Amino acid sequence: MGTAFAQDAASSSVLFENVRVFDGKADALTEPTNVLVEEGKIAAISAAPIDANGASVIEGAGRTLMPGLIDAHWHAMLIRSTPEEGLNNDAGYTTLLAADEAKATLMRGFTTVRDVGGPVFSLKRAIDEGLIDGPRIYPSGAIISVTSGHGDFRHQWELPRRPGELTRMEELGVAMIADSPDEVRMRAREQLMLGASQVKLTAGGGVASPFSPLDASTFTADELTAAVEAASNWGTYVTVHAYTPEAIERALSVGVKVIEHGHLMNEADAKAMAEKGIWLSTQPFDESFEEGVTLPEDSRARLRQVITGTDRIYGWAKQYGIKTAFGTDILFSPAMAQLQGHMLTLLTRWYTPAEALAMATGTNGELLQLTGLRNPYPGKLGVVEEGALADLLLVEGDPIANINLVANPANFVVIMKDGKIYKNTLPTN
Repeated sequence: MGTAFAQDAASSSVLFENVRVFDGKADALTEPTNVLVEEGKIAAISAAPIDANGASVIEGAGRTLMPGLIDAHWHAMLIRSTPEEGLNNDAGYTTLLAADEAKATLMRGFTTVRDVGGPVFSLKRAIDEGLIDGPRIYPSGAIISVTSGHGDFRHQWELPRRPGELTRMEELGVAMIADSPDEVRMRAREQLMLGASQVKLTAGGGVASPFSPLDASTFTADELTAAVEAASNWGTYVTVHAYTPEAIERALSVGVKVIEHGHLMNEADAKAMAEKGIWLSTQPFDESFEEGVTLPEDSRARLRQVITGTDRIYGWAKQYGIKTAFGTDILFSPAMAQLQGHMLTLLTRWYTPAEALAMATGTNGELLQLTGLRNPYPGKLGVVEEGALADLLLVEGDPIANINLVANPANFVVIMKDGKIYKNTLPTN
């Protein structure tokens, strides 16, 4: 049994023969099919044999070929370290930890992540240049927050804030504090200058931050508007962390295009999001999530409150047809990161397995297109169709019949990103 696969350096073509395809949209697999990958894209899909001289051939033997998974709410730099460690460790060491986690993320079958907060630009560059293995990253850069807001990890002894001086948190690029429209505009433009594909603000309180009550609304409408204008001027969009109706409604009123989380929204908010075509990027948090994370008791209480809204939010998402993306929002826990695929299976409480898989592939791929010309990877992701980028998984079994297959990375016998094979455990001749 081979544990690695050295793709022929002289060939940029791979031919998958005799596979059944989940295309990222349909509710069933295809009949036995052949798929040709050339120069990082899917060049041909055919039930008939494909003549591809010089291509490396992978015999699928009826296994499932599907798009690489996409996590729409990830924090690549904030998993292996606690907040305290992240602020106190050498930045280089923290990046090395994140690089190791990035490889593990790819090996879990997640070929793309939408990173919604953290100093991820160097990591993304190293992955894109092929220096290290990891997923494609759609970076937001630093979380933009207000003083005391979600994302403000400063110590109380660092107050009062002195205009013009940066704290350790801001120097590292973990989060930036902005307390006026002008400051928001500047911080948003800085992240865009650094390479952000979308801009992330925290419009309300959260679970993990030490000084942000869950019910708090943070940015004013004028401050949110400044961020939306800055992002729009660059042809991209603002996404906001928001749980409560007040935070959500204020964001919707100024042109925010994506709501992260939203667990405590009301039914009127759900209807408004559907009517306006606003995206909901949310997570299937349940009681097991509380058991897996290390948080102080006040944060645990907030998490329990968030969990109470999970069932309602997915019910409304289905009822009103809200554009809904799948993400995990795993923070400060390498153990929880290993459950990334398992969290996808939790969606079957509200969706069929095919619908859940489509959310983490084709639907998430649509969300990524909101970046417009700021898209760092132009092309279609999350689908198996001709012309799409070749991020593919070959699965031992049928994940529509048994979605639990995606929870165990051992079932991904081939992992491909951008036409390059990073894993192949099929027998070698």
